[in-house]
Amino acid sequence: MGHHRLQNSAIDRNQEESIDAVVDPGGHRNAAAAAVDLACVICSEVSAVLAVMRRNVRWGRRSASADEDDVIEHLLIRSLKSLRRQVFSWGDARRPWSSIEPSAYLRPFLDVVCSDETSAPITGVALSSVYKILTLDVLDPGAGTGLDTAMHLIVESVTSCRFEVTDPASEEAVLMKILQVLLAIMRSRASAVLSNQHVCTIVNTCFRVVHQAGTKGELLQRFARQTMHELIRCIFSHLPNVKDGGRPPSVKPELGAVDKDQAFGIKQVENGNGSVGPGMTSMADNNMPSPEAPIGAEIMVEPYGIPCMLEIFHFLCSLLNVADQIGISPAPNQIALDEDVPLFALGMINSVIELGGASICRHPKLLSLIQDELFRNLMQLGLSVSPLILSMVCSIVLNLYRHLRTELKLQLEAFFSCVILRVTQSRYGASYHQQEVAMEALVDFCRQTTFMAEMYANFDCDISCSNVFEELANLLSKSAFPVNCPLSSTHVLALDGLIAVIQGMADRIENAPPPSEQTPQELEEYASFWTMKCEDYSDPDQWVKFVHRMKNIKRKLMIVADHFNRDPKKGLEFLQGTHLLPENLDPNSVACFFRYTTGLDKNLVGDFLGNHDEFCVQVLHEFARTFDFKDMNMDTALRLFLDTFRLPGESQKIQRVLEAFSERYFEQSPQILVDKDAALILAYSLIMLNTDQHNVQVKKKMTEEDFIRNNRRINGGNDLPREFLSDLYHSICRNEIRTAPEQGFGFLEMYPSRWVDLMLKSKTASPYTVCDSRPFLDREMFSVMSGPMIAAISVVFDYAEHEEIFLTCVDGFLAVAKISAHHHLEEVLDDSVVSLCRFTTLLDSSFIEEPVTIFVDDTKARLALETVFSITNTYGDCIRTGWRNILDCILRLHKLGLLPAPVASDADDDSESSPDSIHGKPVPSPLSTSHVQIMGTRKSSGLIGRFSQLLYFDTEEPSLEPNEQQLAAHQRTLQIIQECHIDSIFTESKFLHADSLMQITRALIAAGHPQKITSSPDDEDMAVFCLELLIAITLNNRDRIGLLWQDVYEHIANIVQSTVMPCALVEKAVFGLLRICQRLLPYKENLADELLRSLQLVLKLDARVADAYCENITQEITRLVKANATHLKSQMGWRTIASLLSITARHPEASEVGFEALIFIMSEGAHISPANYVLLIEASRHFAESRVGQTDRSVRALDLMAESINCLARWSRETRDAGEEAEKISEGIREMWLRLVQALRKISLDQREVVRNHALLSLQKCLVAAEGMCLLLSTWLQAFDLVIFTMLDDLLEIVQNHSPKDYRNMEGTFLHAVKLLSKVFLQLLQQLSGQSSFCKLWLGVIGRMEKYMKIKVRGRKSEKLQELIPELLKNILFVMKSKGILAKGSIVGGDNLWELTWVHVNNIAPYLQSEVFPNQEMEQLHLGAQTDNSSPRLLAEPSVG
Repeated sequence: MGHHRLQNSAIDRNQEESIDAVVDPGGHRNAAAAAVDLACVICSEVSAVLAVMRRNVRWGRRSASADEDDVIEHLLIRSLKSLRRQVFSWGDARRPWSSIEPSAYLRPFLDVVCSDETSAPITGVALSSVYKILTLDVLDPGAGTGLDTAMHLIVESVTSCRFEVTDPASEEAVLMKILQVLLAIMRSRASAVLSNQHVCTIVNTCFRVVHQAGTKGELLQRFARQTMHELIRCIFSHLPNVKDGGRPPSVKPELGAVDKDQAFGIKQVENGNGSVGPGMTSMADNNMPSPEAPIGAEIMVEPYGIPCMLEIFHFLCSLLNVADQIGISPAPNQIALDEDVPLFALGMINSVIELGGASICRHPKLLSLIQDELFRNLMQLGLSVSPLILSMVCSIVLNLYRHLRTELKLQLEAFFSCVILRVTQSRYGASYHQQEVAMEALVDFCRQTTFMAEMYANFDCDISCSNVFEELANLLSKSAFPVNCPLSSTHVLALDGLIAVIQGMADRIENAPPPSEQTPQELEEYASFWTMKCEDYSDPDQWVKFVHRMKNIKRKLMIVADHFNRDPKKGLEFLQGTHLLPENLDPNSVACFFRYTTGLDKNLVGDFLGNHDEFCVQVLHEFARTFDFKDMNMDTALRLFLDTFRLPGESQKIQRVLEAFSERYFEQSPQILVDKDAALILAYSLIMLNTDQHNVQVKKKMTEEDFIRNNRRINGGNDLPREFLSDLYHSICRNEIRTAPEQGFGFLEMYPSRWVDLMLKSKTASPYTVCDSRPFLDREMFSVMSGPMIAAISVVFDYAEHEEIFLTCVDGFLAVAKISAHHHLEEVLDDSVVSLCRFTTLLDSSFIEEPVTIFVDDTKARLALETVFSITNTYGDCIRTGWRNILDCILRLHKLGLLPAPVASDADDDSESSPDSIHGKPVPSPLSTSHVQIMGTRKSSGLIGRFSQLLYFDTEEPSLEPNEQQLAAHQRTLQIIQECHIDSIFTESKFLHADSLMQITRALIAAGHPQKITSSPDDEDMAVFCLELLIAITLNNRDRIGLLWQDVYEHIANIVQSTVMPCALVEKAVFGLLRICQRLLPYKENLADELLRSLQLVLKLDARVADAYCENITQEITRLVKANATHLKSQMGWRTIASLLSITARHPEASEVGFEALIFIMSEGAHISPANYVLLIEASRHFAESRVGQTDRSVRALDLMAESINCLARWSRETRDAGEEAEKISEGIREMWLRLVQALRKISLDQREVVRNHALLSLQKCLVAAEGMCLLLSTWLQAFDLVIFTMLDDLLEIVQNHSPKDYRNMEGTFLHAVKLLSKVFLQLLQQLSGQSSFCKLWLGVIGRMEKYMKIKVRGRKSEKLQELIPELLKNILFVMKSKGILAKGSIVGGDNLWELTWVHVNNIAPYLQSEVFPNQEMEQLHLGAQTDNSSPRLLAEPSVG
């Protein structure tokens, strides 16, 4: 028992040192300090070894005499004692430690380690001594001699360690100590002198211990694996600093001692002795190449570097080939073949990749191992049922992607196509845990900033590759959908992946300038698309254009493939039309089309290639020439060939296809075949063997002998080697040649032949394009993934219950909005807005029954609301159809009374808009308890009413106050709405893009269309609110009113024309229209006519509506005129204003305000212009004729009309300098003057005496004041006919046909009329007398005087007229006599003026002739006097008496 305890204590010491070494592997002491006490250390270690040896009976014998000691003591003990005697003589000035070879003080310990006579405790202590010396770090490569010999001795001794097995515990302790020393060797500075062979030996020994530990304790197993892993890390940590010597071994050295067959299949011999190898065999004896080995010897004895790393890495990759181990039953606790060994190897391989990083690219051999063997094994292990293995595989591939992706283009494509896309989908049999691991790995890839961009650039834009980006994006979107199940971790993982992708795109927007729009480059002429290359893949200016072009070609090829699959002939014709094939088809281009176009129906391709047509045969041979069969086995070449199409079923077609294959194969890989016929026969034989072995209908299978017999004498009359045929037979039996390859794009299963093809393609594939942080391809990528992605985010947001997931979805929505806006993908932004609006619950018809505190209680609804309005305020410029949903939310909030009051105001709104004109529902803030009351029996849609419905159900009960919790919830709801800044949507609408502005306008119009209004007050309130928002937008966009005006006007017109009763909607429409005109006229003179023409809608109002609002309308018109009179230039605009003012003349309330506007315009001619003159005269006439109000207003209107003659006179004077336009302007002035006097003529017939007489005086003023104006004689003749004579006749008709009660005091009117006639005639007498129609005019004047002499007022003739008319006539006659116009025998226009005059004069006053012509002297005197006083143009007015 005591011996056992001592042994255990030794083991404990060893284990303690082992643990210390693992914990602090780099804790070496300073070399100088170590040298000082090295002698003591060595002496102490010798004593420790001797002490343990003496406990053993074999080593504990002592002799009686000293003379016999040398004979009795064992050689091991003597060497240790000898060392102890010498050690203190070393290290002085005569023999410094630097002159002592390390092997001198190491060999005694190493001899103990190598001895097969020592027990496990002794060996363990010796190993501890060696370990201690190594850790002192005294073995310095730069000091002393013999270091290489010592290190080689240590390696050979430790790896050849032998000992007696006394008990399992001590054996495990020794094995742990061996591992400890091996690791210390590699960690010491002296390891630099180790050769490649020794490093391989160390790794080999360590792995054998790992293998033996499978039958030992758990501690040893873990320690052995950890040490192996640390060894690998230690070796490959130097890889970044190792330079490739350019001298790789001509034949790759075999790491013979590390033979996985032995590791898996050989049991340790239990024969009483122990070693780290099988049985008693030395580690050095197990097939390890010796230093004298001829193969690779030179490289293997050099200081270690790339050769040993290559060998070790190759060995690690070989550990992944577990397919050959299927069927082997491992011993208990042995490494499980299905999981443990691959996991162990994968962990070490992952460390190698991590440590080597990008430096691996500098070593072609190592890189080649990764490209081929490692990746092929990773592809196989990736489909393992073990989630642990899958996780490690994905981690390794992620490391490879980060460091070596430029060298692994096709390998990465295969991994994502065959592993990730397959394992993440349950339909391929993957378990949930496998799917979860694969999804986690995919998300890790997506978190790499440029991963998806590189997938798109390198694969989706490469015609020879599958659409990896599109498939991965669709996978993420699809995997995020919880179909008939609750939300799981896989769904959330997929969501994280999607968010990572789009967040990367959003971040690239921040780091780069906006991308320019890429125009697809169409092929203008035929070019062989499969040979196109980019000139410089490192220059973004070149490769971006190139990938865009290739993507365009790839899209066309997909369309072509669809055409071809339906009709091959039409498909080829379509190719020619797109310049992807030449106009004159040649076999090579068609063959390359079949070879390099994915998605073709392989049945149709096979039929085409097997066709007997001469062109098809040529295509077949050109197709075969596209393959590279150099140095390839025939079965591999045949698999590769038949993987591109389906072998036809007809024997003749098969014959032609195999002939083409055999010709190409013999041309490149003749090997032992003498001619192409031998190749054809052998190919046929392989197809038959394949059918025989893998067709279930064949019961009797062909044996190997049968196959060999069938192929006798086919090689030019000779037999092929039996081994050659046997290998082909077994290859076909193990792996079927698939004559019906998979259809569609890409591949989901990696067959050996496909891997061979992949490696061949990788040699000629285009370089891997590395993307940077600029968004060169983001627009195209986002367009591909946006639809499914938004749907996926929306579904997860809908199913989620935790705020963390909500926030993740919100981040996704915000990123989508940012990307969509930046790349102008309006439809995508609309889709996300629509989804978010749905989650606000505002669009849910049942929401009206929910509490108004929904945004406080429902986190999802609150986040959706905040997000949708955040997007709207930030990216509203790019929203199109989404405005309808946004407005629906706003309208629902308005209906609930939750909107802030200023939402419907424009940016420049001020106090000119009265509060009564705003129909919004301001939210009371803060809410007082008095606000929460019952709103009557009508169901209120506002906030107050909803609180009432929630709290009380019996309206007859007195209302109660809401509690503090409800008030706090309400305040929080208001705060949430306030923080959404809904008002900014409309006040900042002036910054919206034109299309977005049109969409929000039309959405408002659609939401507030009059046809949607029912009898419900809520519907009318909504329509009013929509109209308010529409008006606010219109006013905020005055600079772009041209875009909006037509739609806004039509909407207001619909409201006006469809309303027959006064209501809030029509009121808002009319006054909103007036407000628009008021605000925009100063800024938009070019639209003044359109704006003012719109006011004609007021004229179309129903009479009841117009009457209700007339006064307010007139006030607004007045305000508009006063503010914008100077901006009104056109006749069209003034016509509208004048028409509106004219209407107000007869309205009791509105006339006063309307007349005020008219006075403002016409006073002193301030705003009178040729464009509005006639219109204002007509408006004034309406006010003058109106009997609404006092007579003074009519008189004032007449004064305005009379004063306007001054404007005509001024314009007439100005025409003298108008040049060529003078006559046209004069014509206009004459027309305006006629309209003025005609209007006064009409008013002169007014029933009111004052108005009537004032009109005559005003008319006389306007007629007389025309002196000096540019009036023609014809104009005056018109004035007499249309104005003066008509006025006199109408007055005469009034007296004759109307009651004196209707027209009082007409006598005074007649007097004014006759005076007007006389005065105007005398003024124009000189000018008119020369006209041929003067006689007619004169007769009209004298004839009407005659009629007026006969007028009876109240039944009797007027005395005043009887006195006035003769006197006026007498003056006229005197003037005519003085001018020589009236004389005896005078003829005017063929009429005898003299005779006609006296006929009428005698009827009026017969005595006038004698008075006018008493004698000749009087005539001459009077004539002279009149001539002296006459005017040069117009006759002076005679005295009227």
